Amino acid sequence: MQSERMTRTELRAGASLAGVFGLRMLGLFFILPVFAVHAPQYQGGGNLTLVGIALGAYGLTQAILQIPFGMASDRWGRKPVIYVGLVIFAAGSFLAAAATDIWTAIAGRALQGTGAINSVVMALAADLTREGHRTKVMAMIGSSIGLMFALSLVAAPVLYRLIGMSGLFSLTGILALAAIWVVETQVPDAPPPAPAPSAGTEPRQRVLDPELLRLNVGIFVLHIVLYAMFIVVPSQLIEAGLELSDHWRLYLPVVLISFLIMIPPILYADRRNRPKPVLLGAVVLLLAVEAALGATHAGVAGLAAAMVVFFVAFNVLEALLPSLVSRIAPAQGRGVAIGVYNTTQTLGVFIGGALGGWVAAHFGHAGVYSLCAGLCGLWLAVAAGMRAPARIGAVNGAQGFALDERQRT
Repeated sequence: MQSERMTRTELRAGASLAGVFGLRMLGLFFILPVFAVHAPQYQGGGNLTLVGIALGAYGLTQAILQIPFGMASDRWGRKPVIYVGLVIFAAGSFLAAAATDIWTAIAGRALQGTGAINSVVMALAADLTREGHRTKVMAMIGSSIGLMFALSLVAAPVLYRLIGMSGLFSLTGILALAAIWVVETQVPDAPPPAPAPSAGTEPRQRVLDPELLRLNVGIFVLHIVLYAMFIVVPSQLIEAGLELSDHWRLYLPVVLISFLIMIPPILYADRRNRPKPVLLGAVVLLLAVEAALGATHAGVAGLAAAMVVFFVAFNVLEALLPSLVSRIAPAQGRGVAIGVYNTTQTLGVFIGGALGGWVAAHFGHAGVYSLCAGLCGLWLAVAAGMRAPARIGAVNGAQGFALDERQRT
């Protein structure tokens, strides 16, 4: 029978891997609130389509390499692959720091994405936890992403004023190198690989499971919406009378409130094994926000209210979706399955930036929000037929690892 409490190893794994994810994502998110405003200072940076490509370029290279990185981690181990990815990511950050034209900035962002370790970090988190606690661990990682996003929204305008865009990119590289130290000293080693799957359960066949495909569609749409929105939100706030250096005054309370509101639905989904109503409710909130923003010309107060609702839904989905993937995916091929998931996620980043920039250039703010609303409606239709995975007592080698740790402590 599965223990109700997380072991020390599970807690340590969740906290340390959330830290790794957080350090890496903080650097990426530092760029998001200020890049579109800074871009005209680059040679060629007045083209909104190129600005959108620069924002999303790392997503394209990540989309190409997530599955190979996941497969490599299944074969050679999670930690060595994470080290390689973080070094490459840091190199891309320093290249972008040296950029004086939009094309070099695009190249740096693309090189950042070549360090495609998201799937490997999430697979390691799944390796180190039992199914009954995996939602909590994925929620820790997802919450760290949301927390770093919140911190970036508050800190980026201030840091941009102090150290400029080059300094922000350099700081991103330094944070990636710091994450290597966290992996080496704080993250537990993975348990032995799970036994090979029996006949008829080939992991690559299971990756095509309809439920996994629904989740992949969801994370794809979520990141298109996020990156398309942040092509227009910073400039819209400036037009509404809120200077860039004061954006943190809006973002800080917005994100703090959204974090408090997102906790109950996550706990409900985990303890009652009711992820479907929580997921569908979050998608409905996204659809409502995008439709409202597309239909109205919101001022600062209206944008703040919309951002609260948006971040409640976003944070819930960032925690819930990877947990569901890790529960449905086969243990032996989890690196590949999560690689597919992260491929669709980062492809959404690229398409969101590029498409959002093009739509903003041709149809303005309202066009971007209407596009996002339509995509959320499509996601809702796809997600409506989902089935929640059954909760079972043991699904992979992590159970024995975690129970052994509990017995020792």
